[in-house]
Amino acid sequence: MAYVINDSCISCGSCAGQCPVSAISQGESQFEIDPNTCIDCGSCAGQCPVGAISQG
Repeated sequence: MAYVINDSCISCGSCAGQCPVSAISQGESQFEIDPNTCIDCGSCAGQCPVGAISQG
């Protein structure tokens, strides 16, 4: 199951730089994870300073 970013996201971009498959991009109001590209590695979740990323 792909990881998701919740509303706690502060749009810092820390997660995007950690994603090995570039599944994370800036959305309209916060960063978003493309579930079709995400490989469920969890690298992004460990990088998020506010804990806004979890397995969906």
